[in-house]
Order: sequence, then structure tokens, then C-alpha cells
Amino acid sequence: MKAWPRFFCDGVTCAAVIFAFTACRSGEDPAYARDSTVVMAVRDVRDILPDAVSLDFLFFLPLATQDGRGELEGRLARSWEHSADHKEYTFHLRTDVRWQDGVPTTAHDVKFTLDLLSEDGVPGFGIEKATVVDDSTVTIRAENPEYLDYLVYYPKHLLEGLDPKQFWKWEFWLKPVGNGPYRFVRHVPQTLMEFEANPDYYGAKPRIDRVILKFVGDAWLAELLAGNVDIASGDLAQVSRIVRDPRFRVYYGIPYAAYAIYWRTDHPLFRDARVRRALTLAIDRPELARRLNLPSWSPITDAPRTFRQSRRGEFPEAQALPYDPEEARRILEAAGWVDRDGDGVREREGRPFRFTAKVWNEHQAPQLAVYVQDYLRRVGVQMEVVMLEDALMWKNLTGDFDALLFRHNAGPEAQRRNFGRENRTGYRSPAAFDVIDRIMATADPDEKDRLYGELAKIFRAELPLTRLVWKPDVTFVHRRVRGLSTPFRADANTNMENLWVDGER
Repeated sequence: MKAWPRFFCDGVTCAAVIFAFTACRSGEDPAYARDSTVVMAVRDVRDILPDAVSLDFLFFLPLATQDGRGELEGRLARSWEHSADHKEYTFHLRTDVRWQDGVPTTAHDVKFTLDLLSEDGVPGFGIEKATVVDDSTVTIRAENPEYLDYLVYYPKHLLEGLDPKQFWKWEFWLKPVGNGPYRFVRHVPQTLMEFEANPDYYGAKPRIDRVILKFVGDAWLAELLAGNVDIASGDLAQVSRIVRDPRFRVYYGIPYAAYAIYWRTDHPLFRDARVRRALTLAIDRPELARRLNLPSWSPITDAPRTFRQSRRGEFPEAQALPYDPEEARRILEAAGWVDRDGDGVREREGRPFRFTAKVWNEHQAPQLAVYVQDYLRRVGVQMEVVMLEDALMWKNLTGDFDALLFRHNAGPEAQRRNFGRENRTGYRSPAAFDVIDRIMATADPDEKDRLYGELAKIFRAELPLTRLVWKPDVTFVHRRVRGLSTPFRADANTNMENLWVDGER
């Protein structure tokens, strides 16, 4: 689920938020007047489009989704099996699923969708081939099939005549005909989209009768505190404020990405792995997590994990180095970095240990940069900060940086791009290159887990980056809405059919 921008407010907006908060606490909570209608904060209509957030799970079905334990359970697919190399899956579909107009959902819709997503200008997912075996059976071939629980499928009979080049402009996205737990009711431009429980849904009728997606721009926090919306996807900066309000609960999704500092490993300051180790030891990462209100059940690691490893809490090879500033100072001195002139900055061969970190100006990254700056200063290292907007990040990730504070995703493609043979971070490790190549070549989840374990040992020894804190998705929910849980059912979009409204105050 996409996180919202950090909420910044001027005096007028903050006053409005405080007023709304006080009014709701002192009078009737307007949320309870909505009975079995749930209102979700959405930035604007673009969030309804494919490849934006998971809102389309409200009205379209995936093949499978995660249950409350993080295991896959069927939705459109009732069962499936895979080839020995895990690159070909055969799905057996339900025969009792219909589109909102009464037409049955079949394997032809699955193939049509996957073919559509391979068109130029349409979000692709690396599907090599989809073959219809019969109306309820489809075979899908892919190098890395990771589409089970995040792709939904569209009605062929309504879309096959439309121009794929106009994919993002199709009127269909504003009046979708789906087969999921909710069906489209109306769209009020610049205001909302409304859905009702689908009476023809193959599963149990959802207990929440009506879902309204309210377009609120960046004002999700004010709308939540005023009682105008029940659910909002936010960021960690607002957790401390919202947990103090008894009207709301906070849910965290399983973290699959982290904020990290990428060290330019061919830079003279960071070429020595001992130095990168010292800088990592100098940063109190558990304290960073506490300052950002992160839950303690998933500690940061010094290497990425697969989703299965994250779900199972398996990370022995990636266990993070502890906070140890004394050891950091000892290592820096052993590497020749000593503060000889007493100015608080270490030098070696006349060069001060000063560098510039480019920082992604998103959510908690600027705040993290300030904390890291302070920790490094305490061990005699001076870090300057240059803020970069999102649009400039990858343009600047071409070698023109000393260090970069950015997101580190766990997926194989992220490892290939950032630390593989053609990486742009200056990292040169034949052992890591070999492991990453093998990760990219396999679709076997057991083999992927094993290879990520190998990569973790290399990363922990060489530390081409310092992972700072996890970056989980955060959902803020009015207490009357029940059924969510941390971490596997923290996303209201994909779990709305499992939720219900409690009228108790």
C-alpha cells in the first residue's frame, strides 16, 4: 500500500486540526453516525488507477491473497501447482465468480489481463506467457513469478476493444465493472467514489455494507481527526500523535523495505570495509527505531531478506551489528583516522573525514539524516546533507555521490541494480555478484531463501550499505472498524471483506 506524504501544516491548518480534535473528543464522534459505511482517505482519483495502490482489491480479484498468518489462500484461483523449477504455474479457477454485469470470470480474462500488462506503456510484471487450457484453467510462465497476491484481473469482454496506448485514460477505471467483494456505485469528480457490498460475490457477503473513497489531497490527518474518514494510510511521523487519541488504532504492515545509507565503496573515504563497519557501529539503530515509533517485533538487519524470511522472522545471517561507538572509534583510529588538531573531525594524511550525503526528501529520510549526522559527529566524522526530490534520485545515482540515504528494497531486482555487476554504487564484490546472479536466475523460493542467506553473510562482512530502520506501511483506523491486525492484515484495501464495524464506543 502506498504511503502518504508527511503532513506539514501552517498555523491555520494546525489550528483547524486542533479544533477538529477537540470537537470530536468533547462532543459526538461523527464516525459512529455512519453505521455500516466506512470512509477511506484517498489522495485523488489517480490512486484508483492500476499500479497505484491496492484499492483495486476492493472490486477486482487476485488469484490469491495472504491470510492472517501471511500464507497464500485462493481467491479467483481455488488451487494451483507449479513446475519443478517454479517458473510455470497452473491455476484452477473458481467457476462461481461473475463480473458485475453477470458475465462469468474465466481463464480468458486472466490471459487477457497478463497480455495487456505486457503492452508498451502499461505496467509490466515480467510474465513470459499465459496459456488458456480451458475456461477454468490457465498456465502462466515467468522467470520470477511474484504475481500471485498483488495482481488483479480485468474483464476481457469489456476491455479487449480499447486502445492499450490509452490505458491510463480509459473511462473504465472511473466506472469499474469488477468481480470482487464490492461493486461500483458512483463517482463524484474531485470528491469521492462509492462502492457497495457485492450481492453476487462468490464468498460470504462483506459485513461492511458501503465503502467510500474520499479524495482529500494531503489533508488526510485533518480529515481523520475531524472524524470525516475512518481509515487513512499515513507515515511514521504521525504515529506518536495518533496513538495518544483513544479513537484510533495503528497497524503496521510486514516491512519489506528499509531506509539505508549507500556508501560509495570506490570513494577514498569508504573504500576500506573497516571504515564502513565503524560508521555502522557508530549509529544507534534501535534508538532510531524508537524515535520513529517503529514496533519492536521486527528488528533491523544488515542485509535484505526474502518475504518468507521476513514473515517467519528468519535473519540469523543478517543480524544487525550493535551500537558500539567505542569500537567505532577504535576501528577508525586503527584505519589511520585520528583527530590530530582537536577540531572534532578525524584526519588521515591531511584529509579530514568530511563527506556529503544526498538524502531523499521523503517521509522520515530527512529526520534520519539529522540523527545520523549527530551520531557520526560523536565519533569524529562530519556528514553534510543535500536534499534531493524523488524525481532526481535515480538520475543522481550514477556515481555522483559520496553517500546516499535512500530506500533499500528487498527484491532481487533491487539487489541486481544496486549491488550487481552493473551497479551504480561503486561496489565491486565478485562473491556478491555471483550470488545475485544466482538469485536472479532462480524462481525456487527455498533456493532464494538460501541464496539470500549467502548474500547476507557477504553484506554483513563488507557493509556496502548501512540499513537504518525498516519502512513499514502504516494504517490509521478508527476503533469502530475491526478485523485488521499487525503485520499480515494491516492493509484495509486488501482486507475489507474481512472487516466489520463495532458500534460500541
